Amino acid sequence: METSGAPQTRGARLHHPELSTLVHTSRFHAGRQPGATAVICEDRRLTYADLHHRSNRFAHALTAAGLAEGDRVAYLGKESEHYYEALFACAKTGTVLVPVNWRLTAPEVAHILQDSGTRLLLLEDAFTPTVEGMATEPPETVVRLGSLATWSSRYDDTEPEFEATPDTPVAQLYTSGTTGLPKGVVLAHRTFFAIRDRMAAAGVDWIDWRAGDIALIGIPGFHVGGLWWATQNFNAGTTVVAMRAFAARQAVDLIRDLGITTACVVPAMLRMMLTEPGVGAEDFTTLRKIVYGGSPISEALLEESLTVVDCDFAQIYGLTETGNTAVCLPPAAHVPGSPLMQAAGRPYPGVRVKTIDARGRELPPGEVGEVCLHTPARMVEYWGLPDRTAETLVDGWIHTGDAGHLDEDGYLFLRDRIKDAILVAGENVYPAEIENTLESHPQVAEAVVVGAPDERWGEYVHAFVVPVSGPPPTARDLHAFLVPRLASFKLPARYELVDAVPRNPSGKILRRELRDRFWSGAARNVN
Repeated sequence: METSGAPQTRGARLHHPELSTLVHTSRFHAGRQPGATAVICEDRRLTYADLHHRSNRFAHALTAAGLAEGDRVAYLGKESEHYYEALFACAKTGTVLVPVNWRLTAPEVAHILQDSGTRLLLLEDAFTPTVEGMATEPPETVVRLGSLATWSSRYDDTEPEFEATPDTPVAQLYTSGTTGLPKGVVLAHRTFFAIRDRMAAAGVDWIDWRAGDIALIGIPGFHVGGLWWATQNFNAGTTVVAMRAFAARQAVDLIRDLGITTACVVPAMLRMMLTEPGVGAEDFTTLRKIVYGGSPISEALLEESLTVVDCDFAQIYGLTETGNTAVCLPPAAHVPGSPLMQAAGRPYPGVRVKTIDARGRELPPGEVGEVCLHTPARMVEYWGLPDRTAETLVDGWIHTGDAGHLDEDGYLFLRDRIKDAILVAGENVYPAEIENTLESHPQVAEAVVVGAPDERWGEYVHAFVVPVSGPPPTARDLHAFLVPRLASFKLPARYELVDAVPRNPSGKILRRELRDRFWSGAARNVN
């Protein structure tokens, strides 16, 4: 494994252990490979020298605007090279980048700006109406992304004197907030180096970066997955291809036309690319590895992906609070028919996983409990919420709120969010298992399962089913399909065909909204 700063032959694995902050990353690659392409966005390309010097000017402009270490800089816009200029500029000044989901409404954006105490907002013109629609005043300084070059061009391109440490905060990402207001997760530089370093030290190549790699980022930068994947490629010195917003046809075209070798996507993006008219195996021949995560994947979709796309697949599992990935299902475990195809994966070197019961006692393999993760990439805190931080981060362990179990070999199998468990006649039923099975039915595009009150059994299983085009399945069809595949107490008592399921602006299913239909007016939401 390469560990020096010398140029490498194409295909060599890339790891630069001397880098421990994003400041180091920018400086190192601008000096080592100034003419190499760092970012491609639409028809624009930035070299590593461009990215370094532009972010230097940007950093000086932030300082001139009165911002200092710890101040927040928000970014409200679609993906572009400006996002990465802002990231490195914040790293070089000790300010903290707050990426804002551009799909959010004005009140939601206002909450993030106010909660974070943002002092400077980087704003794409298209989202001006959102800011103007806020009931509160915008931050004291608003810089239009379209005029960013003019705003910072008066400053020199020398690197600022500020020197970050691995524990210096650099980003603050807001959780989706399916219940309650979103929380700001503060991440330090170490988040973007810890897993990489542990894998390299152990000689593990579950996820790797190689000379000549061109990486597609399908996940937006306001999600930890998108930010993490971009930083990993910058740290390695490869090329990042940023999509303004994910579109399946465009993604396939980019993979084919640019010779993209690696991609980071969520399962829904895989499904959309594979079902795009006219798309086939020949469109994916340059890919050597796909990294996927962010939501459960059905076995049917995974097996189809393995058949159509002839490359390695690596599944990642983690949270914003864990700094993205903490568990990985490596390529070698992606064997159709293997029980491991249902696993989230196993912890990386240096990461520990345990499951606990309601009293906090660690459970043996096979018993379902709350998943807890101990990772060197974990968050610093929830911004301004010490009590919530103490609930989630306990003695270095992140309590995920996910239900799962470990097998004897240390593989983690997720069952669902603990709060979404359905109690049927004293048995815990986990929606993800039922949904995964339903979605393997050829007439089902998507399924969401919730618990509803039942006088006899406590709760019954209610399934919302989005059918594929064509004749929809009947309840009798679905029931007959599930009977040989699931225990009787897991079978839905009712099926409801719907055109779509509700989602929040981040694309996550609003399961609680579906569940509340049955529980409104109840004294409690369990029976």
